Amino acid sequence: MTKLYETKMINTGGRNGETHSPDHSVEYKISAPGSKGEGTNPEQLFAAGYGSCFNGALELVLSQAKIKAASTIDCTVALYNDPNEGFELKVVLEGEISGFSTDETLEWMEKAHQVCPYSKATRGNINVELKAK
Repeated sequence: MTKLYETKMINTGGRNGETHSPDHSVEYKISAPGSKGEGTNPEQLFAAGYGSCFNGALELVLSQAKIKAASTIDCTVALYNDPNEGFELKVVLEGEISGFSTDETLEWMEKAHQVCPYSKATRGNINVELKAK
Protein backbone atom coordinates (compact mmCIF):
# COMPACT_ATOMS: atom_id res chain seq x y z
CA MET A 1 0.00 0.00 0.00
CA THR A 2 1.30 3.47 -0.92
CA LYS A 3 0.45 6.43 1.31
CA LEU A 4 -1.04 9.18 -0.86
CA TYR A 5 -1.57 11.85 1.77
CA GLU A 6 -1.42 12.50 5.48
CA THR A 7 -2.68 15.41 7.51
CA LYS A 8 -2.89 16.43 11.12
CA MET A 9 -5.20 18.71 13.11
CA ILE A 10 -4.76 19.80 16.72
CA ASN A 11 -7.70 20.51 19.05
CA THR A 12 -7.76 22.31 22.35
CA GLY A 13 -10.94 22.73 24.37
CA GLY A 14 -12.92 19.87 22.80
CA ARG A 15 -16.36 20.98 21.58
CA ASN A 16 -15.88 24.47 22.99
CA GLY A 17 -12.42 25.27 21.74
CA GLU A 18 -10.43 25.46 18.55
CA THR A 19 -8.86 23.20 15.97
CA HIS A 20 -5.92 24.04 13.73
CA SER A 21 -3.32 22.52 11.47
CA PRO A 22 0.27 22.54 12.75
CA ASP A 23 1.18 25.39 10.37
CA HIS A 24 -2.08 27.25 11.15
CA SER A 25 -3.08 27.31 7.47
CA VAL A 26 -6.44 25.89 8.61
CA GLU A 27 -8.09 27.13 11.81
CA TYR A 28 -11.62 26.64 13.14
CA LYS A 29 -13.43 27.79 16.23
CA ILE A 30 -15.35 24.79 17.59
CA SER A 31 -18.74 25.06 19.30
CA ALA A 32 -21.04 22.34 20.54
CA PRO A 33 -24.05 21.66 18.25
CA GLY A 34 -27.02 23.79 19.28
CA SER A 35 -24.91 26.13 21.39
CA LYS A 36 -24.73 29.85 20.80
CA GLY A 37 -21.04 29.54 19.97
CA GLU A 38 -19.64 31.11 16.81
CA GLY A 39 -17.72 28.08 15.55
CA THR A 40 -18.38 24.99 13.54
CA ASN A 41 -18.78 21.59 15.16
CA PRO A 42 -17.31 18.13 14.56
CA GLU A 43 -20.48 16.92 12.84
CA GLN A 44 -20.31 19.75 10.27
CA LEU A 45 -16.65 19.02 9.62
CA PHE A 46 -17.38 15.30 9.22
CA ALA A 47 -20.26 16.06 6.82
CA ALA A 48 -18.00 18.32 4.73
CA GLY A 49 -15.26 15.69 4.57
CA TYR A 50 -17.51 12.71 3.90
CA GLY A 51 -19.63 14.52 1.31
CA SER A 52 -16.55 15.73 -0.58
CA CYS A 53 -14.83 12.35 -0.45
CA PHE A 54 -17.98 10.50 -1.52
CA ASN A 55 -18.56 12.84 -4.46
CA GLY A 56 -14.93 12.31 -5.47
CA ALA A 57 -15.50 8.54 -5.39
CA LEU A 58 -18.67 8.98 -7.44
CA GLU A 59 -16.77 11.03 -10.03
CA LEU A 60 -14.10 8.30 -10.10
CA VAL A 61 -16.50 5.42 -10.80
CA LEU A 62 -18.28 7.48 -13.44
CA SER A 63 -14.99 8.41 -15.14
CA GLN A 64 -13.85 4.77 -15.08
CA ALA A 65 -17.03 3.99 -17.03
CA LYS A 66 -16.17 6.90 -19.40
CA ILE A 67 -19.24 8.87 -18.25
CA LYS A 68 -19.02 12.64 -18.01
CA ALA A 69 -21.75 14.02 -15.78
CA ALA A 70 -21.94 16.62 -13.03
CA SER A 71 -22.80 15.28 -9.59
CA THR A 72 -23.84 16.78 -6.27
CA ILE A 73 -23.85 15.12 -2.86
CA ASP A 74 -25.70 16.41 0.20
CA CYS A 75 -24.25 14.83 3.34
CA THR A 76 -26.34 15.02 6.50
CA VAL A 77 -24.71 13.94 9.76
CA ALA A 78 -26.92 13.50 12.81
CA LEU A 79 -25.71 13.06 16.36
CA TYR A 80 -27.84 10.83 18.60
CA ASN A 81 -27.71 10.04 22.28
CA ASP A 82 -28.71 6.49 23.14
CA PRO A 83 -29.18 6.16 26.92
CA ASN A 84 -27.83 2.59 26.77
CA GLU A 85 -25.09 2.88 24.15
CA GLY A 86 -24.03 6.53 24.42
CA PHE A 87 -23.52 8.86 21.49
CA GLU A 88 -23.70 7.73 17.88
CA LEU A 89 -23.71 9.22 14.40
CA LYS A 90 -25.99 8.54 11.47
CA VAL A 91 -25.30 9.72 7.93
CA VAL A 92 -27.53 10.30 4.91
CA LEU A 93 -25.81 10.77 1.55
CA GLU A 94 -28.24 12.20 -0.99
CA GLY A 95 -26.99 12.44 -4.54
CA GLU A 96 -27.86 13.80 -7.91
CA ILE A 97 -26.17 13.09 -11.23
CA SER A 98 -27.09 15.40 -14.09
CA GLY A 99 -29.16 13.59 -16.72
CA PHE A 100 -29.59 10.42 -14.63
CA SER A 101 -32.79 8.99 -13.16
CA THR A 102 -33.04 8.43 -9.41
CA ASP A 103 -32.61 4.68 -9.94
CA GLU A 104 -29.50 5.19 -12.09
CA THR A 105 -28.09 7.69 -9.61
CA LEU A 106 -28.59 5.29 -6.72
CA GLU A 107 -26.87 2.51 -8.68
CA TRP A 108 -23.79 4.69 -9.22
CA MET A 109 -23.86 5.88 -5.61
CA GLU A 110 -23.78 2.25 -4.46
CA LYS A 111 -20.67 1.70 -6.61
CA ALA A 112 -19.05 4.83 -5.13
CA HIS A 113 -19.93 3.58 -1.63
CA GLN A 114 -17.67 0.57 -2.26
CA VAL A 115 -14.60 2.69 -3.09
CA CYS A 116 -15.01 5.83 -0.94
CA PRO A 117 -12.47 5.76 1.94
CA TYR A 118 -14.98 7.37 4.33
CA SER A 119 -17.56 4.71 3.44
CA LYS A 120 -15.01 1.98 4.03
CA ALA A 121 -14.00 3.51 7.37
CA THR A 122 -17.57 3.83 8.62
CA ARG A 123 -18.92 0.53 7.26
CA GLY A 124 -20.28 -1.53 10.13
CA ASN A 125 -19.68 1.33 12.58
CA ILE A 126 -22.39 3.85 11.78
CA ASN A 127 -25.63 3.80 9.83
CA VAL A 128 -25.09 5.32 6.36
CA GLU A 129 -28.13 5.69 4.10
CA LEU A 130 -27.86 6.37 0.38
CA LYS A 131 -30.62 8.33 -1.39
CA ALA A 132 -31.00 9.75 -4.87
CA LYS A 133 -32.69 13.05 -5.62
